Amino acid sequence: MLPKFQHLQPIGAIYSKQLYVPARDFREGFPGVTDRFEWFAIEYTARFWIENPGVYSFSLLSDDGSALYIDERLVINNDCMHPPIEKSRSIRLAGGIHDMSVGYFQGPRWQVALVLAIKGPTQRSWRVFNTDDFRPPPNPADWKYPNPANLDAPYDPCSVERRPKQLIRRQSR
Repeated sequence: MLPKFQHLQPIGAIYSKQLYVPARDFREGFPGVTDRFEWFAIEYTARFWIENPGVYSFSLLSDDGSALYIDERLVINNDCMHPPIEKSRSIRLAGGIHDMSVGYFQGPRWQVALVLAIKGPTQRSWRVFNTDDFRPPPNPADWKYPNPANLDAPYDPCSVERRPKQLIRRQSR
């Protein structure tokens, strides 16, 4: 099962614009994780800009567990130890800045996989989610949507102080 990341101390950092590790033999390793091939966890966080509001579909493939949160809301739950499994869900996104968090853990050997894909409101095919494709206009004066997040605050997806309390509805089990 996914760990409670807020209770863990990180032992390293991996920087990536996308999550694209297609299913492969565990001996090939996970990019950026050099000394472990099993029993590790990763928390990926990002901010992204939606220029065209609407219904967006997200797909999350993982071996073993994973979960996708957008604006601190659980969107896809693909948790537990399992072979590569893909789950998808569609959600309505307003225009502007959104926060994303993907939790992942690799259990016992055999395979590793973690792929996050997206399909926009007018798109027919899936593509790997890449933060370069979801950048806001360079000048905040050109942003046509209000900024619901405090962009000057340090990014912490577990922090609830950054958003008004009525928007926070994290599911717990």
